[in-house]
Amino acid sequence: MSTKDQFISYIHGLQHTICEALEQADGKAKFIEDKWDRPEGGGGISRIIERGNVIEKGGVNTSVVHGKLPEAMQQTLGVKESNFLACGLSLVLHPLNPYAPTVHANWRYFELYDKEGKRIDSWFGGGSDLTPNYIFEEDAQHFHGTLKAAMDKYGNGLYPKYKKQCDEYFVNKHRGDEMRGIGGVFYDYLRPKNESDENRLMNFQKSNGNAFLPAYLPILEKRKDTSYTEKETAWQEIRRGRYVEFNLIHDRGTLFGLKTNGRTESILMSLPPRARWYYNYQPEAGSEEAEMVKYLMPHQWA
Repeated sequence: MSTKDQFISYIHGLQHTICEALEQADGKAKFIEDKWDRPEGGGGISRIIERGNVIEKGGVNTSVVHGKLPEAMQQTLGVKESNFLACGLSLVLHPLNPYAPTVHANWRYFELYDKEGKRIDSWFGGGSDLTPNYIFEEDAQHFHGTLKAAMDKYGNGLYPKYKKQCDEYFVNKHRGDEMRGIGGVFYDYLRPKNESDENRLMNFQKSNGNAFLPAYLPILEKRKDTSYTEKETAWQEIRRGRYVEFNLIHDRGTLFGLKTNGRTESILMSLPPRARWYYNYQPEAGSEEAEMVKYLMPHQWA
């Protein structure tokens, strides 16, 4: 089986596994499935969950798109006219409880072809990151530690490298280099050197995908029933506003999807159902909210 076929099969299986586990954790809401086609080639399966006991809004989406590489992406990748295939799984979960963190993850594979259809380039990318509204150091340590364990099987230097890339990527630079959350891991353009290396990268990618539920579900289970008031909800919505800013201004995946005529509803499923913006808002000194802000910069967790 080709690498692309292996990976496509893997992400569809992972989508099912993650959705099943999240439905069980929520206990009320069920994912709705929306299959869509891309006129230029390919399509996807969007699975959306809303108004649950635990998850206010979330999506676990897979897509397999192909065709002529749009001119905007030719410029981004520095290539001439060519064809492409991009496949991946992308998820975002916004829990109802302000003490339960938002989480994002994606794992993707890309192939580039010449006019004769010969593969001329390929690479893997992906990662997972956590965006809490309130800081619990044990949660951060668990999340990062689980991702580190998944990567350490393939080299002790990978987690520090890809954690640093995550810290540098998920940043609202227009907000004075304020990180979106407490990071995780992020990697891109992992090109195989040969067939053996291609198999290694495939297994590396699967290891990261398989680490998601063990990294996130215990945190969700621990925080989903914490009592809260309107004060915590207001702060949650302020932090969600910063999440929206990053996704619409800086996120490469969002921009790629929109530039390649991806399905807008599926691309923007990452946005929360509620968010707010106050002019020049500053949390009260000494508050839990002010403590969270201190952690919106690189920090050593694992």
